[in-house]
Amino acid sequence: MSSPAQAPAAPQPVPLSSMPVWRQYYVLTKPRVVQLIVFCALIGMVLAVPGLPGWAALGRMAVACAGIWLVAAAAAAFNCLVEKTIDARMKRTAWRPTARGELSDRQALAFSALLCAAGSAILYLWINPLTMWLTFATFVGYAVVYTVILKPLTPQNIVIGGASGAMPPVLGWAAMAGEVGPDALILFLIIFIWTPPHFWALALYRVEDYRQSGLPMLPVTHGSEFTRLQVLLYTLILLPACLLPFIYGMSGWFYLVAALLLNGGFIAHAFKLWRHYSDAQARKTFRFSLIHLSLLFAALLVDHYLP
Repeated sequence: MSSPAQAPAAPQPVPLSSMPVWRQYYVLTKPRVVQLIVFCALIGMVLAVPGLPGWAALGRMAVACAGIWLVAAAAAAFNCLVEKTIDARMKRTAWRPTARGELSDRQALAFSALLCAAGSAILYLWINPLTMWLTFATFVGYAVVYTVILKPLTPQNIVIGGASGAMPPVLGWAAMAGEVGPDALILFLIIFIWTPPHFWALALYRVEDYRQSGLPMLPVTHGSEFTRLQVLLYTLILLPACLLPFIYGMSGWFYLVAALLLNGGFIAHAFKLWRHYSDAQARKTFRFSLIHLSLLFAALLVDHYLP
């Protein structure tokens, strides 16, 4: 399952060989990425429930979050397995246990299959079949369609593959409502459009890593200037998408003000990146994109409970 966000590269950890085995398996799950996935799914759950949720609804949310976390972690582990050779060539990912050979292919595959099976069973038995099938389809979309097919073939990989990363709020909505409504599709659209400028900002200052890996990322195939323009254009398109919750009536004035401020900040970072490139500005744009999505969804949550 693609993450709606690629978390900032972690500081170089303690050598994996000195870590306990359970810790190496934990690293495979890309925990910070999965946390943001579950957060976005939780927002979808909360927005699907009118008013304050009761204890039964809260329990259902907790179970759904557990199931989605397990399947998302399985997708992350499978991604580490498939991309172990590529990860070994990149400074950002060379420390992963699969890239270093600390965990074998069989161990990583079995771990991924176990997590996926457990998460799918939880969602099917205690939530509903729709959520299970949507979550499993998201796993396939990320682990197979994006990681195996799109990523090594086209510089538009993150645009097309971003659909799987935009699914968490849809999964959350389906878990509570038993259907996928227009509100959930609006949340999907926001993350779908947000993903390319977020990821390309990272790719800009990691361009040598991607060039060395052989992946056709946009800064490698089309250059820095073209990529920076795409980042700016996508942030401009993102603004009206982020206004849709207010226009459609699923949020109020508090969210509108937050959306305008956050998108204004994102556009300002992208404009500065386009006009005067530096690795430092690319990092700032990437980090702000994470703040943007987190606070935007937090504003949706707060607005949902305002009178």
